[in-house]
Formats: sequence, C-alpha cells, structure tokens
Amino acid sequence: MDRKIISEDEHFAKGCTACHKGDDSKLNKDLAHKGWDKRPSDRLETCGECHARIVSTYGKSLHYTTAGQRNRVIERMSPAEAKHFDANVFEKSCRSCHASCGDCHVKSPVISGISVGLIQGHRFVKKDEGKTCAFCHGGRVYPEYTGEYGGTADVHYQKGMMCMDCHRKREFHGDGTAYRAKEEVRDRPSCRDCHRLGGEAKLTARIAHLKHQDKVTCFGCHASAEYRNCSDCHVGGGSEAKPGFMLGMSPKNKRQVTTLRLIPTVRDSFKSEGIGMERFDRLPNYWDTPAHNIRKRTERTRNCDACHEDRKGFLTKDKLIKDGSKANLDLLVNPKPIPISE
Repeated sequence: MDRKIISEDEHFAKGCTACHKGDDSKLNKDLAHKGWDKRPSDRLETCGECHARIVSTYGKSLHYTTAGQRNRVIERMSPAEAKHFDANVFEKSCRSCHASCGDCHVKSPVISGISVGLIQGHRFVKKDEGKTCAFCHGGRVYPEYTGEYGGTADVHYQKGMMCMDCHRKREFHGDGTAYRAKEEVRDRPSCRDCHRLGGEAKLTARIAHLKHQDKVTCFGCHASAEYRNCSDCHVGGGSEAKPGFMLGMSPKNKRQVTTLRLIPTVRDSFKSEGIGMERFDRLPNYWDTPAHNIRKRTERTRNCDACHEDRKGFLTKDKLIKDGSKANLDLLVNPKPIPISE
C-alpha cells in the first residue's frame, strides 16, 4: 500500500494492529503477523469502537443478515426442512453473501471465487457506487442501469445519477429493525418521491398515469429493455442467466401488473442436501423486479396497443418454466382491449 495513505487517512491513526491485530513490535514477518486478522470488519465490534451508532443498526440490516434470502426460500420448506436448511445450508453457503463494513468501504468481497481487491489502495472510501455497489450488484442491477446488459442505459444514469441519489445511507446501514425482507423496509425509494402525479407536462401523460394508477407499476410501462433472468440454481451448481422481459401480476399485490424476474430456485435446488422443499408451490418462480433500465418513452408508453391488443411481453402459460410452481399461474394476466367509443 502507498505509505502516503497512512498519513492522510484517519483510520490509520492507531496503527494497523488496531484493526488487524498481530504484533508490530516484531521485525520478523511471521512473528509480526502471528494472530493477525485478515478481515477485521467481519467482526462488527472492530468498526464499532469508533462507529458505535452505525454498527448498532447495521448488525440488523438486510445487507448484513441476508435474512431476505433466507426468509423467502424457507417459505417453500416444511419446518423440519427449514431447521436443516438453517443449520447446514444457510450459514455455510447463503450467509457468505453478507456484506461486512470493509466489503463496502475498503476491499471488494469475493464473488464466485473472484475479488478485484482493494477499492482505492486501502483507503477507506465513503462511497464509490461503480465499485462498492457494483461488486455485489454487478450481476443484474448495475449493468442494467448502465446499459452494459440489455443495451439501454437507465435515463437516470444518463443524467449523471448514481445509486445513492435514490438509495439513502440509512437504507444500507439499517434503522435498527431486523426486517424479514426488503419489502418491509420503511422509506424505500419510490418513483413518486420525485415524479408527482399531476405534475406531468403533457395532458396525455397525466391521463395515462391516472388511468393506470395502482393498476400498473412505473416499471411496467417504463422499463425499456430486457433484463437478466437466472434459472436452475442448485447448491454448488450455480445457475444460468438469460435476457428476458416479462409482465404479469405482482406476487405482492395481485391487483397490480409489473415487471417480473425469474428467480433461480427450482424444486431440486437443495436436493443434494436432502431438502425436497415440500411446500415449493406456495411461492411462484417469478417475482416483482424494479428493473433498472427506465426510459421516459418506451414501446408501451407510445402505443396502447402494445399491451391491450398485441400483449407484448406478457407472461403466458406456454412461457412458464418447466415443472415450475403452481403459484406461477396466479401471475398470468390478459389485458382487456380498449373499448371503442361510439
């Protein structure tokens, strides 16, 4: 590391051993590194010595607990299966995706065995969305947002906006509540935070928004391109990713059409661990997705027929994955033609 960083960054005021342990009085490399901690921020108390308030909430945040992953998949299991999953699968596999303080502020985490190393030569970085967010969310959200995946960049990205222009610090660090899933988090970003109904410049846009209010999400009309969908996830086997675009009923709100994303949990995802997911059909294989490739004008905003006549992009029975959940059928919707006034 650059020696200049040591004098510039206040995190080094107490020396390397304050976080990494070891013995800096020894000149021999092996003796100096005896008992050293390679990833000190994996223990929240390390950062909590100076950042006690943040650590007090972060320990319950979804970024740290990964409870959202656990609680969603466990709904497909019997109580006995869930107990086995917690003891033998979640802590050893899924929990490895939790983000320590250092994963966001110092060094990239290891994703699928790959790490790009220090963010800025061991500097403690407050934010650098192109790295700190893209490290973990670079499979789907970030490349969709920048246009690297799907070919169409989000209009907000083109205007110079980055992740934290919408997602606030409190959302990452948590508010002290141990939420079961991200949908429960209070004050999550909403399109209406900036785009108020009734403030449209054009009358046609105002009418369209009022007509579709609470019936279609913003993403349903303004997602502009295909996004990544993963399938066939198995313990130790990974999954396959393909581009796709799907519209259907929201699993969270059966009165609202939205963009759906195929999630990779299939019936035999945990078969190698003896988990058959006895309640697999309780949840669908598709879930609401806030597609991060928003455009003001899309095929659906330009022409009503795209949905009401051509039904482009809608999930249909023949498009459902093979041997999928029976709950998938509840997501299918057939838009009604617009009546012609006499």
